[in-house]
Amino acid sequence: MYIPKINKVEDRGEILSFMKRFSFATIITSKNNYPVATHLPFVVEERRDDIFLISHFAKANPHWEDIEENEVLVIFTEPHAYISTDNYEKETNVPTWNYMAIHTYGKGKIVSDDKKYDAVKAMILSFDSSYQKQWENLAIDYKEKMMNGIVAFEIEVTNIEAKFKLSQNRSIREKQNIIQSLSNSNNTSENLIADYMRNQK
Repeated sequence: MYIPKINKVEDRGEILSFMKRFSFATIITSKNNYPVATHLPFVVEERRDDIFLISHFAKANPHWEDIEENEVLVIFTEPHAYISTDNYEKETNVPTWNYMAIHTYGKGKIVSDDKKYDAVKAMILSFDSSYQKQWENLAIDYKEKMMNGIVAFEIEVTNIEAKFKLSQNRSIREKQNIIQSLSNSNNTSENLIADYMRNQK
């Protein structure tokens, strides 16, 4: 990913916070020089100094067959906003787009059947902990049928590229104009960009 120095994010806590907040991501691999993508929710898990991504495919989706063979790319992104030149102090400007994106790279590993329940439990606790009791009380044969329909996996992250393009190159007044404009929008994504701009370090 092309990242100008001014937009590069290296703070681990900031990166992990974003990944956990916007955890519905895109996993991409390449097969025979053809890119393949699937959209999945991911649990972002820290194990000492390492970062792991946990999720599962539907078994009917052949994408799972390729994740152990090649490097995997998972893209986390969500809020974005059109930035109008109305916010700028000079007429000699062009509109742009503010956005945030994190690319994670690593090697996928299929989770063995005896560990599959742990992977599913991690997703339940991450996304809907109140469902855990209901899941535990379901009939064994029903749960096994559901489990047989998925392929759980994890990715050990080996490299992260993080880019937050939040008008860092604009003047203080222009940033304030942009924040105000996006905050007044009825678009949730634009409101989020305003929040991130407001809280920039």
